[in-house]
Amino acid sequence: MQDRGWWFGAALSGALVVVAGAFGAHALEGTLPPRLAAAFETGVRYQAWHTLALLAVLAWRASRPLAGQRLALGLWAAGMGLFSGSLYALALTGTGRWGMVTPLGGGLLIGGWLALAAAVARAPADQSPSGSA
Repeated sequence: MQDRGWWFGAALSGALVVVAGAFGAHALEGTLPPRLAAAFETGVRYQAWHTLALLAVLAWRASRPLAGQRLALGLWAAGMGLFSGSLYALALTGTGRWGMVTPLGGGLLIGGWLALAAAVARAPADQSPSGSA
């Protein structure tokens, strides 16, 4: 199976999204100040969307591998760890220093989208996602 490690990591990220979402909705309900609860929810939301993006690119790579897709996957994985992870840590510990890490993760997430755009722009027309320019 191509990209087995990436598929495994995306599956684990999806499981973590469900666990974190349930934990935030049930175990943390009413225990966090609204600002920290919102930060936790933002971490879950961004991780969920980027996990879906990982799955989409992996499915695309299975039929049309392009240079740059793996870079996007790596940037998103690192970005989720830093962005969502720092928001989870901020919410659970209340330590404001974690907030300094969040923009780094956000930059990696943006970088992943830009890497994907560059991969599509460099691909021949018959290699684009729809098969046309």
